[in-house]
Amino acid sequence: MTPAKQNLAEALLSVEPGSMLSPQQARQIHADMLAQSTHIRQPHFRNIHINDLQFLFNAYDTHFLNGRCGQALESAPLTFRLAKRMTKTAGTTTRFRARDGRVRYEIAIATSLLFDGFGPADREVTVCGLPVADRLEALQRVFEHEFIHLCENLSWGDSNCSEGRFQLIATGLFGHKSHKHALITRGERAAEIGFRPGARVTFLHEGQRLVGVVNRVTKRATVLVENSSGRRFSDGRYYLTYYVPLRGLSLMQAATA
Repeated sequence: MTPAKQNLAEALLSVEPGSMLSPQQARQIHADMLAQSTHIRQPHFRNIHINDLQFLFNAYDTHFLNGRCGQALESAPLTFRLAKRMTKTAGTTTRFRARDGRVRYEIAIATSLLFDGFGPADREVTVCGLPVADRLEALQRVFEHEFIHLCENLSWGDSNCSEGRFQLIATGLFGHKSHKHALITRGERAAEIGFRPGARVTFLHEGQRLVGVVNRVTKRATVLVENSSGRRFSDGRYYLTYYVPLRGLSLMQAATA
C-alpha cells in the first residue's frame, strides 16, 4: 500500500461515529452546488451534467477527507457517468483493470431514479436510511455512498456495502443509517397506475392494436403478446415480445358480471 493510500485508509477508520459536522458540511455542499453549478439551479433540479458529479467529488473529498481520496488515486483516472438506463440501482462504482495492469475508476449515478421521484403526492424518499427533502439531497446521499465505495477500493482493493467496515465508515463519515436506498423506481410508479407484471394491456404497434400481458417494467414495459410464431414460455404458450413506453399502454378493464 502506498503512503497516499495508507493515509486514506487511516483517515477512514479514525472517524468517530455520530460526528456533528457531517450534516453541516453536507448542507454547505448543497448550497455551494446551487450557487456554482450551471445545470443544478434548484433543489428539485431537472438538468444535470457530469461536471456536477466532478464537483461533488471535489467537494466531498475536500470537506470530509482533506483531499486524501484524490491523492490516493495517484495516476489512476476517475470518470463519471450519468446512467439513464439504470432503473433499480441508484449508483455504481466500478474498478477497471486493463491488460497492461493500469487501473481506472468510474462512478455512475442513475438519473431516472432521481427524476422519477419527488412529485407533490409522492411518498417520503429515504437514501442511506436518511429522509431526503429534495432531489439534490438524494443525489448527495447516493454520491456519498459511492464515494465510500471508491475510498475502500483505493485503500483495500475491494468494497462491499453490506460489510461492517463500509457501514462503520458510512456512519462515521456521513451519519448514514443504512446502506440501502428507498427511491421511487419506474416499476413502483408503473404499479401505481396498474402497469404491474401480469396486467393485461393494449397498445398500438405499426397501426395495429395488440393485446398482451406485462412481463416486466423498467424504463419501458416488456409486454408478451400470444402468437404461434413467437417463443415458447414456461406456461407452454408462444409469445412475441414488445418493449412499449408506459405512455403507450392502456389497461384492459376486467369484465364485470
